Amino acid sequence: MKKVYIMIASIVLMFSIKSNAQISKAEIRATGLTCSMCSNAINKQLKTLPEVLNIETDLNTNTFTVTLKEGNTINPKVFKEKVEKAGFFIGSLILTVNPEIIVKEPYVIVNKKEEKQSQVQIQVLDKGYVTEKEFKKLSKSYKDIVTYANGNEDDFHIKIVN
Repeated sequence: MKKVYIMIASIVLMFSIKSNAQISKAEIRATGLTCSMCSNAINKQLKTLPEVLNIETDLNTNTFTVTLKEGNTINPKVFKEKVEKAGFFIGSLILTVNPEIIVKEPYVIVNKKEEKQSQVQIQVLDKGYVTEKEFKKLSKSYKDIVTYANGNEDDFHIKIVN
């Protein structure tokens, strides 16, 4: 009987670990960069994350494409903290995720879209994840979403991009 409980617990744990594999890729467009040394500072900060497999940098658009290890439990707040620690800000954050995680807390979908793909792209719309100008515009658009107006940093208001 004890073996059955251990087997069931192992299966539950195995599936819960798989469901925590939230983000496979992050596309971060940073603001305030003026030179390659600026992008290097962000690159160094992102590389300190143990979940990072690879970082590709596009200096023309100030975009950092971060590929993450499978099974990670990273959340969008980590990217914001790392970019700000380097002395810059996020102008746009687009994440490639498993669709089943975005229907759970702390994610709040602002555009209901039926997704049947194995991976979806989402954009985080909260303050600090878009430019200040964009955030003011979004605040007017989403004024009816109570949690958006609250500015809780643990909630992630997202728009499904693809």
